Amino acid sequence: MHSSTARSPSPFQLRQFCLAASIALGAAFLAACTSTPLTPPPGSAAPAASRFMRPANGATLARFDGKGSKGIDIAGKPGDPVLAAAAGKVVYVGDELRNYGNLIIVDHGNNYLTAYAHAQVVLVQEKQSVSQGQKIAEMGKNPAGTPMLHFEIRKQGVAVDPEPYLSGKLR
Repeated sequence: MHSSTARSPSPFQLRQFCLAASIALGAAFLAACTSTPLTPPPGSAAPAASRFMRPANGATLARFDGKGSKGIDIAGKPGDPVLAAAAGKVVYVGDELRNYGNLIIVDHGNNYLTAYAHAQVVLVQEKQSVSQGQKIAEMGKNPAGTPMLHFEIRKQGVAVDPEPYLSGKLR
């Protein structure tokens, strides 16, 4: 009988692994943020920016400031529905981005992406098409334990204030 002993990785190997994982994660996020626009089905137009709907019903806990908050925080209870703000294609589902928990990113074409963070349950998969108002997740809690949805809209990869888009004031 042959016996082998498992060796623990050295601190250098762990640093190399973490660096490689960080680079891969960053590349995946950048790819999602800079993805090519979706082609709308023949005879239809890609969703206009003014067609975004609020993804959850709760009150706004925190507003966009462009520095610390790249989106808005919406109050709720764990398990409350999280809805797609507009039709699009899911380009990322995962929990690798620090402080976002379970995260969903949807590409809406026309250089617009939306991000939905802190999901308790994710109901969609990458490459899946979603329709506006479709339940894509259930609300969870942020790292501090507050039940909420963190929601972002990104235009050409840059975070923008979601409120004017959700209210229809910005087209």
